[in-house]
Amino acid sequence: MASEQTQEILDSIIVDGKEGQPTLILAHGAGADLSSEFMTDMAGKIAAHGIRVMRFNFPYMIKRAQDGKKRPPDRAPKLIDAYAELVEELDTPCVIGGKSMGGRIASMLANGNDVPTQVQGCVALGYPFHPPGKPDNLRTEHLLALKTPTLIAQGTRDAMGAKEEVSGYGLDKTLELVWLEDGNHDLKPRKASGYTHDAHLQATAKHVADFVKSCL
Repeated sequence: MASEQTQEILDSIIVDGKEGQPTLILAHGAGADLSSEFMTDMAGKIAAHGIRVMRFNFPYMIKRAQDGKKRPPDRAPKLIDAYAELVEELDTPCVIGGKSMGGRIASMLANGNDVPTQVQGCVALGYPFHPPGKPDNLRTEHLLALKTPTLIAQGTRDAMGAKEEVSGYGLDKTLELVWLEDGNHDLKPRKASGYTHDAHLQATAKHVADFVKSCL
């Protein structure tokens, strides 16, 4: 029997893709929920490659939807616990991941001390290696020695971890890094770069889908 909190998370889920396909669970970023343009677009593009994508809202975001009051995210341990309880309740082999903060929480769960047996891989879309403007406040400790196959798709000019910064972090050599040229934290390039946001999202979706299939 799921707890009340976990049941609310289960009720929030939106699924792209079909039953029986490899499962990717995706969490949202700090400020926008599972229905944001990025989350919706990305889920659809990944699902088009034969992946069942399950998007969900964290409890603080569910409360925001209920009463309309903006809330900051809960602390990481609470978010990790909520994600773990969801994975246990779904009880299916899966890759977990998310956008920005959601990807960070997924990677902490997948590479922490108590990894759920169902978790076979992890994907982060725009990883917040550090807060904007605070390059010394790194969030990389759990990425130095991975316990679970992990992929990060990152824009080369991401304000939370640009390519030249990340190259010096000493991350686990098995970490799969997909770099999107001139991409920002949403993987979006500038027009003058000659690249397009849609092309970057399409490329990311293909990388993610291939990774999920390799894990499952």
